[in-house]
Amino acid sequence: MAKIEQLEFDIQGMTCDSCALHVEKALKSVPGVKSAAVPGWQSSRATVTTDGEIDSQALETAAKQAGYRAKLKERRPEAEEIALPASDGHGDHQFDLMVIGGGSAGFAAAIKGAELGYRIALVEAGTIGGTCVNVGCIPSKTLIRAVEQTHQAAQHRFDGVETLAGRLNWPLVIDQKDKLVEEMRQSKYLDVLAAYPEITYLQGRARLTGGNGVDIDGVPYTLGKIVIATGAQPWAPSIPGLAEAGYLTSTTVMELKDLPKSMIVLGANAVGLELAQTFARAGVNVKLLELMPAIAPFEEPEISEALAGYLNSEGLQMITGFQTLKVERRDSRYFLAGRVNEEEFTLNAEQLLVATGRRPNTDGMDLEKAGVQLGKRGEILVDDTLRTDNPSVYAAGDVTGRDMFVYVAAYGGGLAAENALTGAGKFYDASYIPRVTFTDPQIASAGLTEEQARQQSYAVETSTLPMSFVPRALAARDTRGLIKLVSDANTDRLLGAHILAPEAGEMIQTAVLAIRFGITLTQLRETMFPYLTNMEGLKLAALAFEKDVALLSCCAG
Repeated sequence: MAKIEQLEFDIQGMTCDSCALHVEKALKSVPGVKSAAVPGWQSSRATVTTDGEIDSQALETAAKQAGYRAKLKERRPEAEEIALPASDGHGDHQFDLMVIGGGSAGFAAAIKGAELGYRIALVEAGTIGGTCVNVGCIPSKTLIRAVEQTHQAAQHRFDGVETLAGRLNWPLVIDQKDKLVEEMRQSKYLDVLAAYPEITYLQGRARLTGGNGVDIDGVPYTLGKIVIATGAQPWAPSIPGLAEAGYLTSTTVMELKDLPKSMIVLGANAVGLELAQTFARAGVNVKLLELMPAIAPFEEPEISEALAGYLNSEGLQMITGFQTLKVERRDSRYFLAGRVNEEEFTLNAEQLLVATGRRPNTDGMDLEKAGVQLGKRGEILVDDTLRTDNPSVYAAGDVTGRDMFVYVAAYGGGLAAENALTGAGKFYDASYIPRVTFTDPQIASAGLTEEQARQQSYAVETSTLPMSFVPRALAARDTRGLIKLVSDANTDRLLGAHILAPEAGEMIQTAVLAIRFGITLTQLRETMFPYLTNMEGLKLAALAFEKDVALLSCCAG
């Protein structure tokens, strides 16, 4: 075993996360230093591990040259370095933070920890990159855009979209999608990981052993803190015959090499809506089924109703209030027996896509044995700082069962890592999170719905503006959609914004900023918006609280 020394220093002059990183780099530059760690600038300390006796003055001088004051506090001579099992191949076990899960939340947590100057282990049991790049946002939006362009070409004779006999070249689109996924996985995950030497990547399956202990494929680790970011996976309800018949998920449906002639899509929330319209526009006869009374059931009713009309006009068949009773597969077809109100009937199609939601990946990790409590759907329960009941363990992203968006996962991962490592105690704020469903037209929402605002006892006022009042929509010959704003009459603050429009996802961010920073409707009305943009619709919707927009001239306000 190698003999080493550990030196503890008091550090003065650090005022931010970058300061801690600068101190670490300065200490590491001294010959003989194996490692240097500053556990957050608030700690005012640094731990240095050396290969043997080293002059502490050299370390103090290095810190001084970097602009900080270092004073030796403790020296532990001839500490024994831990000898690791020769077969594990993982290197040093002494990590300040272990992040379990290599997706968006996990990467954000690992990078935040590295930027704060800590030693990080990032663990992934499957394919690096998580849901978004591999089986979620990137591949699905690629397919949506390809089909949308073909749809436009068929309707408006646009050029530049490759088709076969007037139909989409589906095998080519799938091949291009797969290549893009590989490129994004490399550039946004593997290459990024290589840029952070503070992060050690471990391939394997993690299991918590209690306290701050983790076992990875039989190798034990003792950590400073742990962040669980294992994501979620498609979930299907317990319907008689479904498991035996088999079905497509949002993952496997994007692997189809050939288009079926018909498809039943079970579930009309964001994922089901996006994929149902995509396959319908690709020439598949699609029946979209939803258990709740409306499609997009968590959006404003005006938006759900309007979108249903647009989808119906494209030939997409929708049945709401549908309770699936049984699923069978006969003669290479799926048969769904169901009921709407008191009427029972059976539907059939070549393929069945189940898009009824996702459930957190928490099985097999011994979480509850380690003091990490789970909810009814297997989600990890956390407080406002994303800490679990085990004070050494935090969780972020889809594994917490809420706000399942990739950008929210990244936000949560960074927040969890900072709170775990520095004790910052920052609160997770979901009050302004934007939500986008990439149908055509798109749905984009932020803040409270009218019903939610009333339930919270606000003095609710609303305005609803059809896109036909927006000059840009008129000029583009596409007036589909509407804008609905929800406000508090007592404070004039914007509480929620809900948009259905071809470019709704591009329009929502102004409303997000208004909600987050308490901008009032009066301030929105008094703000200049560029003319002949869809964004101007937000100002017009704000004006609609007090004026008849039909009586305004262009740019009149």
